[in-house]
Amino acid sequence: MPPLRTGLSNVDAADDFRRARRQAAYGRLSRVLTREHGDVNVILPFDEVVAALGRTGERELGLQVVELDTIAGTVDRRTGFDRSFRPTSSRVRTRWERVAAAMRRGEPLPPVSLYRVGEVHFVRDGHHRVSAARALGWSDIDAYVTEVLTRVGAGRELRISDLPLKSHERLFRERVPLSPDRAGRIRLTDAHEYGSLAEGVEAWGFRQMQERGELRGRADVAEAWFDHEFAPVIELLREADMLGPGTEADAYHRIASERYELTRSHDWSDEIVARVKAAEHKR
Repeated sequence: MPPLRTGLSNVDAADDFRRARRQAAYGRLSRVLTREHGDVNVILPFDEVVAALGRTGERELGLQVVELDTIAGTVDRRTGFDRSFRPTSSRVRTRWERVAAAMRRGEPLPPVSLYRVGEVHFVRDGHHRVSAARALGWSDIDAYVTEVLTRVGAGRELRISDLPLKSHERLFRERVPLSPDRAGRIRLTDAHEYGSLAEGVEAWGFRQMQERGELRGRADVAEAWFDHEFAPVIELLREADMLGPGTEADAYHRIASERYELTRSHDWSDEIVARVKAAEHKR
């Protein structure tokens, strides 16, 4: 339903607030009735998200036009808004209605201030402006944006419940520091498997150092593992039609584990791949 227009901005803003509060209540009720995950509309906490993803730096992007539906988090969880920036408390009412009334009158308001992490934005300053703009049906808003760079990315659907799994991925990136183009190919469907994959990479690197009689840093080991182990094995599996469902990394991790259990070998060859494939067909 579009916002009402009586011509009295203060009256209309009061109605805007009541409508936004009802929508927040309906959202909570809907989650209960459908048994949807409890954190689906919980606002994202900036500090917790960045800690899970692994902060590596930041850069100022200046004034930008930002889509409102990408704003799902805040630096202050006590703001009184849900993930959709609908008010969850009447204590924000007075200021909220004042901002909404000004927007209805077309008064210029300063840009909000946001952090960008991946595809998600977090409000530093301007919670009421974001909330009122969404209630009035705006699609975007002017914002000063600071991009926070992280080891692991964040999509628009990120939830608080995803953060522990994101931490597993972040730890893998720290233990296996691949270049961005290579890292982009290492995606596991089950984030809990990142730890065992990292152990496998480290074991591969240790064997290589023993054979060569030289020490190598984590970055060198990671790059060498990708170029001389992961990528060639993926080609072998592709030729043997053994990639199966999931990602390339899923296939590598699954087959590498089965290979060792079957052959007690860390080597790869057409013969070994054939033995693993035969064993899979028997299961």
